[in-house]
Amino acid sequence: MSWLSGHDPGLMALRRAGRAAIAVPLLFLLGSRVIGSPEVALFSAFGSFALLLFVDFGGPLRERVQAQVALAVAGGVLVALGTLASSPVWLSASAMAVVALVVLFAGSVSSVIASAGTSLLLTFILPVMLPGTPASVGPRLLGWGIAALVSVAAITLLWPAPTREPLRGRAADACRALAARARSLAPGELSPAAAADADATAAEAQVAVTALHTGFLATPYRPTGLSAPARTVVRLVDELLWLNSVVDQLDRHIRMPHDTPAPAHEAARTVREAAADVLDRGAVVLAGHGGDTTELDAALERLSFARSAVEAATLSPAFAESGARDGGSGMSADAVIAALGPGFRAQELAYAVMTVGRNIVLTAQAERRSWWQRALGRQPGDLAGPVAAAAERASGYVGWNSVWLRNSIRGAIGLGLAVLIAKLTGVDHAFWVVLGTLSVLRSSALSTGQTALRGVLGTVIGVVVGALALLAIGSNPVVLWLVLPVAILIAGVAPSAISFAAGQAAFTVVLVLLFNIIAPAGWTVGLVRIEDVALGCAVSLVVGALFWPRGAAASLRSAVADAYLAGVDYLRAAVAFGVGRCDPSAPAHPEPHQQSLRAAAASRRLDDAFRTFLTERGSKTRPLSEVSATVTGVAGVRLAADAILELWRGQTPARSDHASTRQALLDPMDRLQRWYAELAAQLVALGPLPEPDPADPAASDELAAAVRDDLDGPADAMATAVRIIWTADYLQVVRRLERAIVRPAMLLRDDVSRGARGSS
Repeated sequence: MSWLSGHDPGLMALRRAGRAAIAVPLLFLLGSRVIGSPEVALFSAFGSFALLLFVDFGGPLRERVQAQVALAVAGGVLVALGTLASSPVWLSASAMAVVALVVLFAGSVSSVIASAGTSLLLTFILPVMLPGTPASVGPRLLGWGIAALVSVAAITLLWPAPTREPLRGRAADACRALAARARSLAPGELSPAAAADADATAAEAQVAVTALHTGFLATPYRPTGLSAPARTVVRLVDELLWLNSVVDQLDRHIRMPHDTPAPAHEAARTVREAAADVLDRGAVVLAGHGGDTTELDAALERLSFARSAVEAATLSPAFAESGARDGGSGMSADAVIAALGPGFRAQELAYAVMTVGRNIVLTAQAERRSWWQRALGRQPGDLAGPVAAAAERASGYVGWNSVWLRNSIRGAIGLGLAVLIAKLTGVDHAFWVVLGTLSVLRSSALSTGQTALRGVLGTVIGVVVGALALLAIGSNPVVLWLVLPVAILIAGVAPSAISFAAGQAAFTVVLVLLFNIIAPAGWTVGLVRIEDVALGCAVSLVVGALFWPRGAAASLRSAVADAYLAGVDYLRAAVAFGVGRCDPSAPAHPEPHQQSLRAAAASRRLDDAFRTFLTERGSKTRPLSEVSATVTGVAGVRLAADAILELWRGQTPARSDHASTRQALLDPMDRLQRWYAELAAQLVALGPLPEPDPADPAASDELAAAVRDDLDGPADAMATAVRIIWTADYLQVVRRLERAIVRPAMLLRDDVSRGARGSS
C-alpha cells in the first residue's frame, strides 16, 4: 500500500478501479445470465467502464452525484444517436466527427463537459460501431441505464471520494506566510534583531510560495476538466508569485531612507496591515468549500479605503508643504517624485492583494453556483444569459493558435477517420480500432508516435499474459468469473500507478477474459485486439502528423507570444485612458473593455497550452520552473494594466495644459510595446530574442519636467501629477519584468525549436 500511495496520490485510481471491479462483472452477469440479452450485457458492462473508470468529477458529493446523473442522461442520448447512425458507413464516420468536435470543444465552455469528454465519446463510439437498427435502441438504453443507476450508487456508497483540490492548501499557506511578511515590514534601518526576524519571515514566505509553485508544476493537470473554482485557484499561483515579487520590491524599498512625510508613511503602514488582514481571511476561505466571504469582503473594503488614504496622505498639506518648489526651502520636483515611491509601493501592494482577495471570493462564489450554472459554464458575476456567456467564453478559444480548437479538430478528424477505416476494412470488434485512436492521439506527431508504440507494446504483453492465464484456467467459466474482477482492478490502477503501456496490457487481459466468457475463443481474441489497436494507432499517427504535428510545445511558444501582445495592447490602452483624462490635446479614450477581454482570452489560451505542455509525454530538457517564469510574466503585464486602469477609473483629475505630460507616458509605453512585439515575433520565428531595455535616465527628468507645474499647483492638479507619476512607475515595473522573462523565454524557444526539429 505504501508503494501504491506513492504512485497513486490519494488512491484515486484505486477508488475508481475498485468500484468498476465490483460493478462490471455483476452487471455483465445480470445482462447475460439473468436478462439474457447480449446487448444489455455489453452496454451495461462498458457503460460501467465509461461511468466509473473514465470520469471522476470533483467537488462535494452532492455536486458529483448531479454531474453523474447529467452524464447518464447525455450518454443515453448519445447511445440512441449512435445506434441510429451505425449505418451506412458515411453517416457513421460523419456523425462520429461531428459528435467528437462538439464534445471536445464544448469543454472550453463547461468544465463538467470537459471532465466527462472521454466518457461521452465512448458512449457514442460503442453504438455507432456495432451494427444496429431502431429496435436495438431499447436494449442498449436499458443496459446503459442499469450502468448509470449503479454508477450513481457506487460513487455515493462505495468509498466516496473526499473533496480534493491539491493546490488550495498550499495557496492558503502562501497567503498566511505573505500576510506575516507584510506585517513584518517596517520603514527605515532595522535593528539587527528586527532585521533577523524580518529575514526569517521573508524566508518562510519564499518557502511557502515556492511550495505552491512546485505543487502546481507537479500536479498532473489534464488539458481539460478544470472546474471554475480549480481554475481560479490555478490563477492564484501566478498572482501569489507576482505578489511575492511585489513584497520583495517593497521590502528592499522600505528599508532605504526616504524623505517622505509622516502621514504618507502612516498611510502605507495601514495598507500593509489591511493587506495582511485580507490575506489571512482569504486563507480561511480557501481552507473551506464555498464558504462565507463576508469577513473577506469587509477586509477588501478596508484595504480599498486604505489604498485611497495613501493618495489622500500624499496630497495632504504636510506633503504639499514639504516643497515642490525649485529654489525654495522645500524639495525639488525630482525629490518629490522620489518621495512618492513609498506611496506607489503601497498602492502596488494593495492592488496585488486586492486581486488575490477578489480571486478567492470568485472561488467561493463559483463553488456556490447551482449545478446547472456549472454545467452551462456560467461564471460568477455573469450578467449575460447562459447562451451569451457560453458564446463569449468559447470565442476566446476560436483561432488557429488555440490549443483547444486544434485538439478538438484533430480529435474529430482522427475519430471520424478511424470509424471509416474500421467499417470499410470489416475487422472483428471494430470499435477497438476507434478506442485505440482515442487512447493514443496526443498533441503532436512525436508524442502520438511514442504513445502508439507503448499502446501496441502493452497490447502484445496483455495478449501474452491473457494467453498464459487462459492456459492456467482452462475452460472453467467459474474461475473466469472470479479472475475478471481482479483483472479489472489492475486495469483501472495500472495507467495511473504504473504506465500507459501497463494499462493497455491490463485492459487487454480484461477483454480476453470478458470475450471468453461470452464465447470461448481462447487467446486468439487477443490477436484481433492487436490488429485493431495497431490500426487505430496508425490512424492516430497519420492524423497527428498531418494536423499541427509540432504539438503542445510549439503551441505554447505561439500562445506566449499572443498573450504578451494582447497584454501589452491592453497596457497601452490603459495608459491611453489615463492620458486622455489629463491632456486636453489627446482624445478622450473609453475604458479598454475589449482589450481587457482579449488579454483575458489570450491568457486562458496560454493557460491551456501550458497545462497541455505539462501533460504532454516526452522529456523536458529544461526545469519547468524556468519555463513557467515566461508564462507568469504575462500575469504581471496584465496586473500592471489592471492597476493603471484602477488608478484612473472613477477619478476626475484636472487636465494638464502641457502636452509633454502625454509624451512622458507614451514614450516609455512605445518602447515597451516595441520590445514585447519583438519578443513575440522572435519567439514565433525562433530568432534571437531582444536584450532587456536598459533604464533611460532621461525619462525621469522628462517626467519631472512634465509634472513640475502641476506638483506646485492646486490640489486637483497635484492629484493628476501623482497619478501620472504612479502610472510611470507601473510602466517601469513592466520594463524591469523584461529581465526576468527574457532568459526563460530563450530556454523555451530553444526547447521548442529542438522539439520542432525532432517531430518534423
